Amino acid sequence: MDPSTMLVLGLIVVGIIVLAIFFTFVPIALWISALAAGVKISIFTLIGMRLRRVIPSRVVNPLIKAHKAGLGVQTNQLESHYLAGGNVDRVINALIAAERANIELSFERGAAIDLAGRDVLEAVQMSVNPKVIETPFIAGVAMDGIEVKAKARITVRANIDRLVGGAGEETIIARVGEGIVSTIGSSDNHKKVLENPDMISQTVLGKGLDSGTAFEILSIDIADVDIGKNIGAILQTDQAEADKNIAQAKAEERRAMAVAHEQEMRARVEEMRAKVVEAEAEVPLAMAEAFRSGNIGVMDYMNFKNIDADTLMRDSIGKLSKDQTNDEE
Repeated sequence: MDPSTMLVLGLIVVGIIVLAIFFTFVPIALWISALAAGVKISIFTLIGMRLRRVIPSRVVNPLIKAHKAGLGVQTNQLESHYLAGGNVDRVINALIAAERANIELSFERGAAIDLAGRDVLEAVQMSVNPKVIETPFIAGVAMDGIEVKAKARITVRANIDRLVGGAGEETIIARVGEGIVSTIGSSDNHKKVLENPDMISQTVLGKGLDSGTAFEILSIDIADVDIGKNIGAILQTDQAEADKNIAQAKAEERRAMAVAHEQEMRARVEEMRAKVVEAEAEVPLAMAEAFRSGNIGVMDYMNFKNIDADTLMRDSIGKLSKDQTNDEE
């Protein structure tokens, strides 16, 4: 192969590589699609998007969609929203839906809602088609002590103006639950709640529970009402059981004090007996001293012994009579 042929082939290969790199870096097909849709966008603008690390299709395709829908959005707006981390396509879809539903929504507000982490398209759809939120069974206790359980269905519509910074569905459910509990608790009798369950919805709806939230409450309907436990009776039973335990504890305390007092008295009796025995042990010593000092004589001592023997005999006879009486009984 001659050198001229090799040079031509080399130039062809280099040309193919350059064209491949060019068409990869410059979205010619996307530029042609934009021109065909009537969107005036420069090829240098697309190249600038590549340099700014923006995927051109993520901006141009929504721009074409917005142009066809008659929305006056600019390329710079879409590109800045993309660079801020937003979903450009979702915002454009939301703007188109709002335009068709005659809902006032600017691109700046839609972008702010999207950057706030909320689904702006879902919000617009909810503004057109209200959403029903169903609460779990919420228990309240009437004044007669009977527990009443109620389940509510809340029909809400998204409030576009309050989507940024407004509370979500959890706040709506919590507020409605609080209203149900307070309404049931203010009822004199649980039968009134069962007879007129819409009293709950009317009372709760009149409290303006959607204040500060991203929704507008359209209606609150009580889906189901059920009877729970007799909380009043349970509380009284628990209180009676507690009072019984307290009384038993106090009685046990008094019994323990009585037993301790009894043991103390027995100890004191034994102590007194010991003192008596000690005193009796001193009698012979006193009599011996009286003999030595001449205060008593032999006859006095004999009379004392006779009296002592007579006393012992009387005690023996008395014990014998008592034993016979017990045997006869």
